[in-house]
Formats: sequence, structure tokens, C-alpha cells
Amino acid sequence: MADESKWTRRKLLQTSAASSALLFADQRPFIMMTNQPNPKSSIIDVAGIKVGHFTDTRRPTGCTVILCEDGATGGVDVRGSAPGTRETDLLDPKNLVQQVHAVVLSGGSAFGLETATGVVRYLEERSIGYDVGVAKVPIVPAAILFDLTVGDAKIRPDAEAGYKACKAATTNPPAEGNVGAGAGATVGKMFGGKRAMKGGIGTASIKLDGLTVGAIVAVNAVGDVVDPVTGKLIAGARTADGKKLQGAMAGILRGETLPPMLGGTNTTIGLVATDAKLDKAQAQKVAQMAHDGLARTINPAHTMFDGDTIFAVATGKTISTKPANVTLIGALAAEAMAQAIVRAVRAAKGIQNLPAAADLG
Repeated sequence: MADESKWTRRKLLQTSAASSALLFADQRPFIMMTNQPNPKSSIIDVAGIKVGHFTDTRRPTGCTVILCEDGATGGVDVRGSAPGTRETDLLDPKNLVQQVHAVVLSGGSAFGLETATGVVRYLEERSIGYDVGVAKVPIVPAAILFDLTVGDAKIRPDAEAGYKACKAATTNPPAEGNVGAGAGATVGKMFGGKRAMKGGIGTASIKLDGLTVGAIVAVNAVGDVVDPVTGKLIAGARTADGKKLQGAMAGILRGETLPPMLGGTNTTIGLVATDAKLDKAQAQKVAQMAHDGLARTINPAHTMFDGDTIFAVATGKTISTKPANVTLIGALAAEAMAQAIVRAVRAAKGIQNLPAAADLG
């Protein structure tokens, strides 16, 4: 009986190992197939979307405007614990207004919310907005990130910056890296700003079966940025001498003491868009699922010191006659968001005391 028991245990172990190997073999090509980013893709691949940046090189800082001039169903999901936002309550599915006409992503901390005023002015001049009879009121949600420690904190995006970003908006692929809302973005601040690196703004899109889903994101995380395909650290907390990448979690697990931080001094903000027809509840779900893209690429994400916010808009301009598959759209949104985050830090250029991913190789 003892020999039979040993034989049984051995066979179970062999079977388990074989099953694990088969599972891994089956999963690897799946991972590779779902992570083949198109380097020329961008959020403007979604019909009905324009993007414009304003960059103030004096500091640097800036804002990015996503225009939906024909109106788009909007949703939002806020996961960080230190957000700075405008008009997010309006996007709740139980509330009245169904469509938005622009979304603003801005640097400048809470001061940067003023950029939305310039966007409202731009849209009103063109009679774009929610018709209330006596006027058309543009619906412009916004979110901000903290970049006041990069250069002169007195310089921040304002209403004029938002207006200029609208005037610059086109259907051409938007610039990435140190522009717009990503101009003053940084990452890897778990052990303080002196060990941080340059973040930026990035975009990506995926086309599948007559459907397009895109993302744009300004990456200003307290955490590090990891390539979800390889698991390799791309940008984040550096070693104490600043010469090499260390990674926040490596330092934490080694027992390094975390310095005190101010809440709201970080934040990754972005938007996912689709040409599908969605209602507000469905758009909100897509925004929720898009946060999975943050979790795959930023570690740690959604901290007490981040105001991580993702908007979702649906333009309804798809040529497909199939009913919207919210689960599929949300999954693609998360994938596009992950690709956009990686592109943001890889496109970033180093500035004084803040090297970029390319600088540390």
C-alpha cells in the first residue's frame, strides 16, 4: 500500500506539472497576441474625436483637450484618493445630461481646472452645447494632476491655455511625451522627488471587428511604470545615487523607509473613447474596466497620494450594426490604456534632475 501511495503521489505531481506547463504554453501566445501595439495608432482613430495640446515650456506644464463637438455619451471612474475634478457628478448615469462636448486633462493642480473655462468659451462661440433654450451650455468635465514642483509653481495652465488647446485640436495623431498635460508629469516618487523620473502623455488605439477603442493618458504616478508584456520596469524610483532604476516595490520589500508625502501630489489622468453606441451606465462601466490598464502598468496604483481618474466617451459613429458588447469594449479600453501608459513614459524626454526612461536605458 505504501508503494502504491508513493506511486499515486508521484503521478499526481507529474500530471500537475504537465498541466501547468500546458497552461503556460497555452497562455503565452495569448499574451503575445493581445499585446501587439500599433505604434502609429492613437485616440483620434475613434471617429468624432479631436485632440489639442497647449504646452507652456517656461515651467513646463500644460493641458490637453479632447473635443467631441458632435456630442458623446460620457462616463467616469475615480479610483485615486486625492482627485481634482470638474463635472464628474454630472456623468453619473442617474443624472440628467447625457452627452459631453469636451474633456480636459490638465497640469497645474487645482489651479488647472480653470482650463475648462477656456474650453467652454471656445465651444460656446461655435454654438456647441446642451440646449437650454436661451443658450447652448457646453458640457466639459475635467481632471488635473499635480506638477507644481517642476519649475515655477506660479506658472500654471489657465482659461487661455484651454482655449488655445481647443484651437490646436485636430484629427491628426497627437504628440506624445513632454507635451500638454504630460509636460510636467513625473513618475516613481515613492521615495521622494529626488529619485523620480520624467513621465508624459501617451495614446493608443485598437481596431477590432468594425469597432475602435482608443486611450490618451497623462502619467504622473507616485508608482513605477512596468511593461505589462515583459514585466520589465521602464521608469520609476531610482537608486539613492540616481544612476539606476530600483523600483518602488523592490525598495519597500528591502525595508526602506518611505518619506512623508502630500496627498494629491501625483495622479494619472486619462480618457478612453470608442465609436460604439453606449448609454451612460455602459460608458461608466468602460471607464471602470479601463482602470485595469493602470493596474497592469503602474505599481503601486490608486494610492492615497494619487487622484487617478479615467473618463470614457462613446461617439456612436461606428459603422458596425452589431449591439455594443460592453465587456469587449471595456477589455479593449484597458488594453489601449496600458499601451498608452507605456508609450507616455517611452516618449518622455528628460529634463533637469528628472531623467527619462531612454536616459537610463
